[in-house]
Amino acid sequence: MTRIRRLAVFVFWAALSASLIHAQELQGYQGFQFGTKLVAVARQTDMKPSEAKLLHQRPAMIQELWSYRPLGSSSLPTAPVREVVFSFYNGELFRMVINYDQDRTEGLTDEDMVAAISAKYGIAAKPVAAVVLFSSSQVYNDSQKVIARWEDAQYSFNLFRYSYQPAFGMVAFSKQLDTLAKAAVVEAFRLDKEEAP
Repeated sequence: MTRIRRLAVFVFWAALSASLIHAQELQGYQGFQFGTKLVAVARQTDMKPSEAKLLHQRPAMIQELWSYRPLGSSSLPTAPVREVVFSFYNGELFRMVINYDQDRTEGLTDEDMVAAISAKYGIAAKPVAAVVLFSSSQVYNDSQKVIARWEDAQYSFNLFRYSYQPAFGMVAFSKQLDTLAKAAVVEAFRLDKEEAP
């Protein structure tokens, strides 16, 4: 069993290594850079900008684009990713929620995932009782306990395991844009409530 688990970790790490970036380069994920315009991200995912869902229009435009297409190029193996939710603040990418394919990560423990990702990002912090929220919508708003975190002054990558299913995910964001987006979302809810009949 240990041998099979080690093989699974190796295979997973090999696929993941093509998609993860070096510890000093946390500004994006697999070719998607924070601050990139919605039009460019849509083009990278073979989607149309019109497929993005408008969540809030004021005081800032908050949009989400859900991609179910495999990430990667023809020269690189695709990452073990099931879907990515791209979030935009005034048209700029500020957050990505990466959901890993349950079948391709089956049998991996939290420690296996942290070790595989740390091989690229460096040593992970293991925050105590940290929870990460990852939606700008009042309708769909999820939070999960962080298993490990890789961050610098500008960016944060947070690995989690869903509490209601045996699958892993990662929330990656630009700290500056995320702060602006959160403030805009709070103000949008306030305005909506104030103007409700």
